[in-house]
Amino acid sequence: MLVIIPARGGSKGLPGKNIKPLNGKPLIAYTIEAALASVYVTDVLVSTDSLEIAEIAKKHGAWVPELRPAELSGDTAKSIDVIIYTLNLLREKFNKNFEEVIVLQPTSPLRRVEHLDESVALYRDKNAESVISYTETDHPIFWCKYIDEDLKFLDVFSDIDLVNRQEYKKTYTPNGAIYIVKTSLLKEKRLFYSEKSYAYVMEKQSSIDIDSEIDFKLAELLELQQRNENI
Repeated sequence: MLVIIPARGGSKGLPGKNIKPLNGKPLIAYTIEAALASVYVTDVLVSTDSLEIAEIAKKHGAWVPELRPAELSGDTAKSIDVIIYTLNLLREKFNKNFEEVIVLQPTSPLRRVEHLDESVALYRDKNAESVISYTETDHPIFWCKYIDEDLKFLDVFSDIDLVNRQEYKKTYTPNGAIYIVKTSLLKEKRLFYSEKSYAYVMEKQSSIDIDSEIDFKLAELLELQQRNENI
């Protein structure tokens, strides 16, 4: 299976985050190494507009066939467009065709190879069109409120009776770590989800998605904890 790791150079929340050293290793290296270790993966490709990211990705074993074009490198560029562009590039220039693709964001460094292998196994067992990683939310979704300019609370959900948290059904949110999808679904419907989509549920301590300095520091602490547990 093909893994695509989208890693553009620009980042407003945390500049240079995709190659920022996390406990001595570039952030993107964690994702590359997990992908290379998977028994299901044949190709690990990094899509980037940055020469520096490209060089670091190659050093850690990833394939970077070319730098991403400018129109797919800005803040408004959509991940799905990057993936479709890359699939077309592989078909037209390298005669490589893939029926499915795994998309791994470099901002999820605590996703391990066993998570990847288990999600692929689920994808195949269910004969799915996609599998997306999720994690349990910290609080019931019905606790959410809008806050207006006057700092008034506005209900997101109407006609909801507030009860103890333990009485609510569990809710889950995508954690951004793993996307496995049939390429036909991407190209025909431009979607990651369909009626044959399934959730791979990950534990919270492996589900951090780095978008800020606080996220980064927490990831460092959790990565050290994981490392110590494996000694």
